[in-house]
Amino acid sequence: MIEQVLSDIYRIEIPLPRSPLKALNAYLIKGEGHYLLIDTGQNREECKQEMLSSLKKLGVDLARTDFFITHVHVDHLGLVADLMTDTSRVYFNQREAQLANTDKYEREKRWQNLYAFYTSNGFPKAELEEAIKKHPFHLYGLKQHIDFVILREGDVLEIGEYSLRCIETPGHSPGHICLYEHNHKMLLSGDHILFDITPNITYMPDVENPLNDYLTSLDKVYKFDVDIVLPGHRKAGISHRKRIEELQAHHRARLNEVLSALENGKKPAFQIAPCVTWDLNCPSWDDFPAAQKWFAVGETIAHLQYLEKKGDVKSVSENDRIFYSLTQ
Repeated sequence: MIEQVLSDIYRIEIPLPRSPLKALNAYLIKGEGHYLLIDTGQNREECKQEMLSSLKKLGVDLARTDFFITHVHVDHLGLVADLMTDTSRVYFNQREAQLANTDKYEREKRWQNLYAFYTSNGFPKAELEEAIKKHPFHLYGLKQHIDFVILREGDVLEIGEYSLRCIETPGHSPGHICLYEHNHKMLLSGDHILFDITPNITYMPDVENPLNDYLTSLDKVYKFDVDIVLPGHRKAGISHRKRIEELQAHHRARLNEVLSALENGKKPAFQIAPCVTWDLNCPSWDDFPAAQKWFAVGETIAHLQYLEKKGDVKSVSENDRIFYSLTQ
């Protein structure tokens, strides 16, 4: 599906089959004989065919197209290698460029460390192995090295009538970047602000407190003058401040659920996660697919890390298992 959202800006809906996200919003901006595509979809045939068909309808020449990727997750990054040409520039952030381009040995080591960490947080091994095996990164991720053009806070991309300023918004991912257009009061928010679903804020290796990073990034964007938000998934929105307040309230409620789960004693994260409210159409925690339990436990750990930094929760390692408890 193609929808014109502003002058020379088109939303291309890229399907994400069998994903709760349903679809990705890619955005195509037309300039003078040049194009900028923001995010791409997963590295899978369904995404590729929809993207190529849509670009053809829009009269896009990929040889004159550059790409901006908001963050490292495969539904945004995975397809770019199949779309780029020898003349394309692929704009990305420094922190995640290193993640995207790690070699096979380093990627395998990273997954082994994640396996050990989630096991220590109580995740049953059989379910964990299934979750990792079915993780989108393995199935639909980037399959080659890319020489990214690195962008940082305040850098500007000029395309047609638009001057897009990079706003670093870590939290949903370590190096997430939004694009802000001052003259049109437009925010291309990636997965930083979504309107009818909430961005997943999860445990990330080498990130000390991802939820705090996310809440800080929300405060940062709250100050901007915005008339329209173009998000990475689902519908666009016009009131970014109201949505930010809703997202802040959502995480306060989730933090309280985590604290309530610990009132009757210490638990590993896997036993805390079922006490949290999840927007998934399943009768009970036991019915969650292993892949969704992975995301839920990761988000639970991120909230536990935030509470531990605040001093409300403490963790202790016992017999290769991490337990969390209230400090008082």
